[in-house]
Amino acid sequence: MSEFTDAALGFPTGIFTIALAVVFGFWLLVLCGGVEHDALDSAVGASALGTPGVPLAVPASLFVAVAWFAGLAGTVLLDRLGLGGGSALVLLVVSLLVARSVTGALVRPLRLLFQPDDPQPSRQDFIGRVATIRTGRVDTRFGQAEVTADDGSTAVVQVRQAGSDPMPLGSPGLLYAYDEPGEFFWVAPYDSALDPRTVG
Repeated sequence: MSEFTDAALGFPTGIFTIALAVVFGFWLLVLCGGVEHDALDSAVGASALGTPGVPLAVPASLFVAVAWFAGLAGTVLLDRLGLGGGSALVLLVVSLLVARSVTGALVRPLRLLFQPDDPQPSRQDFIGRVATIRTGRVDTRFGQAEVTADDGSTAVVQVRQAGSDPMPLGSPGLLYAYDEPGEFFWVAPYDSALDPRTVG
């Protein structure tokens, strides 16, 4: 026990022991609701640890824990080998390097968990887009059009028009609403010359 205490409080492990106490205190506050788990978020800090995309508190906590363990194990090993002097300083550097490497390896798989959720594609995404009519006519009961999504893929959708404007095969049509029960888009003839976004 004395060997453990001496190693934990001696140089260099003592530095990591203090940092580990701070980490425990932080997570205790998080569990009690005193602070948010992302209170320390910093893109610079996470990048410095080689763990961008993960809340800083996670890799920082792992870094401290691994550095503490490496320092403790190294101190005990050096003591048993009878090495002293400058070896403690070397152990400090080695512990930091080991901690950075191990933290990066442990946190890398966690990045997927912290990726922002992309919104699922929706038919509503097509509203406001210009589609190409793919049937010989479009009326209140019949019609199809091809529309291009943001990712470049195309889809053939059911379309209807409220009026009686001619909308022949290959003509452009503006999708302006979606009818959920009928599962079709309302479409109107589209003239790019009248589009204020194309003027000028």
